[in-house]
Amino acid sequence: MGYRIAVVGATGNVGREMLNILAERGFPADEIVALASRKSLGTEVSYGDTTLKTKDLDTFDFDGFDMALFAIGSDATKTYAPKAAKAGCVVIDNSSLYRYDQDVPLIVPECNPQSIHDYAKKNIIANPNCSTAQMVVALKPLHDRAKIKRVVVSTYQSVSGAGKEGIDELWDQTKSIYNPVDNKPPTKFTKQIAFNVIPHIDVFMDDGSTKEEWKMVAETKKILDTSIKVQATCVRVPVFVGHSESVNIEFEDFLDEDEARDILREAPGIMVVDKREDGGYVTPVECVGDFATFISRIRQDSTVENGISLWCVSDNLRKGAALNAVQIAELLGREVLKKG
Repeated sequence: MGYRIAVVGATGNVGREMLNILAERGFPADEIVALASRKSLGTEVSYGDTTLKTKDLDTFDFDGFDMALFAIGSDATKTYAPKAAKAGCVVIDNSSLYRYDQDVPLIVPECNPQSIHDYAKKNIIANPNCSTAQMVVALKPLHDRAKIKRVVVSTYQSVSGAGKEGIDELWDQTKSIYNPVDNKPPTKFTKQIAFNVIPHIDVFMDDGSTKEEWKMVAETKKILDTSIKVQATCVRVPVFVGHSESVNIEFEDFLDEDEARDILREAPGIMVVDKREDGGYVTPVECVGDFATFISRIRQDSTVENGISLWCVSDNLRKGAALNAVQIAELLGREVLKKG
């Protein structure tokens, strides 16, 4: 007997990707229901070779469903997630609403699978921010070997992280650059995104960091180790899909770059492509549609006693969101619910 699964926000970029990945990975589901807001009622979405018509989230009864993968904003999640959880359906939430709740586990299965057993406090599991998810996958095996003291990360985040509006704005502005009479001022982003980079994601905080940067700090500590210090600078770049990160890591113990490369090659969820030649690294265009987090440019940092620098690339709609949610569902099924 398989699982009964609801995908909430099934018409959005992440919701559609959740359905794709559930089908691709052969998740043992007896029933998949696509839920959306009333304005999207009846919209057709793909699930493998079949087509599903969306149902109304507002009137849906979660009773009897095993899991609900949520891909809607925090405000809507605040309304519907407790309803699903109360009905006995485990919520796997992609919004930021529950990530910092001490009674809700924040999980990246390659990093802290043992935390899955903490879900029962609220019947909710949180999915991390897209930029955090790929970074901690790379940090975890290195931390296990040499204990990380400090991380300095600069991100290069694609516009799909801002949803369909972000994708549309990059597309429209790029075309308008070549058409002088077709001006497309920024609406989703604070400045022009076409042929530009913007060092600003989410709102500014009192200390001068942005909330996106704060998320990377808080989530890394919750997932890996509260003692790790993190300094992040998050930047939006004119790339449609795929987040990239330049990560500098300082360890308590010395770690040779060759050993770091070997550790990462053996680590789950990671693909190392690191040749010191033209094209011997991965860029965001090449990671789209892939499950892996790609690591390149691994090298010693001679400016600190025990330092390594690396380049990290991943499809943010997959590992940064939908894939991680499905992996959590697989982990929950395997370790706790044990159906299918």
